[in-house]
Amino acid sequence: MGATVASISVHDVASRAGVSVGTVSNVLNRPERVSPETLERVTAAIRDLGFVRNDAARQLRAGSSRAMGLVVPDFSNPFFSDVARGAQDAADENGSVILLGNSDRSVARQGFYLDLFEEQRVRGMLIAPVGDVEQRLVRLRQRDIAAVLVGRSVPNSGLSSVSVDDVAGGERAVEHLVALGRRRLALVGGPSSMQAVIDRLAGARRAAQRLGAGLEVIETGALTILEGRAAGNRIVARTPAERPDAVFAANDLVALGLVQSFVMGNGLSIPRDIAIVGYDDIDFASSAVVPISSIRQPSVIIGRTAVERLVAEAGGAEQPGVDIQFQPTLVVRASTTL
Repeated sequence: MGATVASISVHDVASRAGVSVGTVSNVLNRPERVSPETLERVTAAIRDLGFVRNDAARQLRAGSSRAMGLVVPDFSNPFFSDVARGAQDAADENGSVILLGNSDRSVARQGFYLDLFEEQRVRGMLIAPVGDVEQRLVRLRQRDIAAVLVGRSVPNSGLSSVSVDDVAGGERAVEHLVALGRRRLALVGGPSSMQAVIDRLAGARRAAQRLGAGLEVIETGALTILEGRAAGNRIVARTPAERPDAVFAANDLVALGLVQSFVMGNGLSIPRDIAIVGYDDIDFASSAVVPISSIRQPSVIIGRTAVERLVAEAGGAEQPGVDIQFQPTLVVRASTTL
């Protein structure tokens, strides 16, 4: 009976190709050191024998893997899908792969993925955190596992981060609505403990106070379409004089729910009755029944930049503690233009 695929070793490949084990190792790990003829011969032997490298054993010898861990709070949100896409593009270019964990905004589940990725000896971790995770990431660095925060900056922590200035984003949203002549504004989103909501609200309040506009907060239990629709129904239940004349939604999913409530369920006109600005500029914002004006975050670039930062720190080329912050931009669509 022939050898099984699992039992085929580099020695078998070397024998089949008529080369040394060291040459096979170079083909697997440093192919640029091998002549084209030898590379072709060894590759053919690998293919003929059905050899599969034991990457776990390689990781134990090297102390790390080609994998990077990425933990996000909500993979159903297209923003985080785009961040992951940018991260994977950059990882591909660096010969790495992304292992994805969805914390579902659970601190316990987030901890599970951090433990799992540490056990897998990943090259480093990218995390869009839930709660306080800084001390854990500092401990990982002490074990030579690089870590980069995504979407949150923690000054004086010694951790690198890649984020967007959400305070400025909140300001731009309110400035745009006030420039349209709106004075009764509402921010819809939550929970209020989320750092992104805290920062966007801070910017919105600052702009509203500076421009003399009113701003109420309508909190939601999550940043989802269903929660946005429910909040929209509560707004519609008010008398016209009590309703806000403009809404800043804390993200585009909430904005989509508001559009569904106002237009499809209750017959309000957007933006004549209520103008809406969302946040993130996901693809669905431009294709909604009323295309939604939105504060754009460069989500793909955020993911790519986070990986590039992680690679630099993991390789020892750069020291940690660098905060990279992008500025958001306003994209105007039909939800705010008559």
